[in-house]
Amino acid sequence: MATQTTTAGKTASGSIILPVIACFAIGFGLIFMSGLVQAETLHDAAHDVRHATGFPCH
Repeated sequence: MATQTTTAGKTASGSIILPVIACFAIGFGLIFMSGLVQAETLHDAAHDVRHATGFPCH
C-alpha cells in the first residue's frame, strides 16, 4: 500500500504581501489612535486590561 502526498505551493511574494500590509495597517492605526487620545484614557485602558488578565497592578 503506497500513500501519495501532494502539496499546493504558493509563490513567496504572493503569500507575504497581505500579512505585511495587514500588520502595517494595524500598527499605523494603533499609533495614530493612541496619538490622538488623552493620556488618562490610555492609562485607564491599560489598567482595565491588567485587571482583565489577572495581572496585579496595585
